[in-house]
Amino acid sequence: MVNKTNQRKTYRKARHIVLKQTAIDPIDHLWTFIGAFIGISLIGSLQSITLTSIDNTFLIGSFGASAVLIYGATSSALAQPRNLIGGHFLSAIVGVTVAKLIPYAELNWLACGLAVSVAIVIMQITKTMHPPGGATALIANIGSLEIKDLGFLYVINPVCIGVLILFITAYITNKFARHRQYPYKQ
Repeated sequence: MVNKTNQRKTYRKARHIVLKQTAIDPIDHLWTFIGAFIGISLIGSLQSITLTSIDNTFLIGSFGASAVLIYGATSSALAQPRNLIGGHFLSAIVGVTVAKLIPYAELNWLACGLAVSVAIVIMQITKTMHPPGGATALIANIGSLEIKDLGFLYVINPVCIGVLILFITAYITNKFARHRQYPYKQ
């Protein structure tokens, strides 16, 4: 009898933990959607208003990964403003520097590996770890000719301007959501 009672209690506890961990909050998902949609769309509209070329020089892939963090995982240490801004900024500098030091197409594999690995170490040293920063460093080396021709302007535009747009959008949209906090304060 005691054994069955303990089993029921254990089952109820396990069920509660599983349900709590997998609970879906549609309001939270709505705010995630709104923030990500506005942030990425603003950068995309800036691209379409100012440039008519086919290449997206403003809207780089690492911004999509940043959007996942700053709109979908607002309490993550990797999503905080210091990490978002610092990680992209430092990684862009590293990426462009490596692209300038190793401009040869046949050594692009080396430039890519060096850019990403150095960017990661720099982010670790400066405590600005932001995984999409690795993609920012990589894009400086594998991007189109338009991206490569920007040189160190790549750091300012698209990287810094795009990151600031994403950050401001995250800050404002998360202020409207009462249950969300960004930047997250522990």
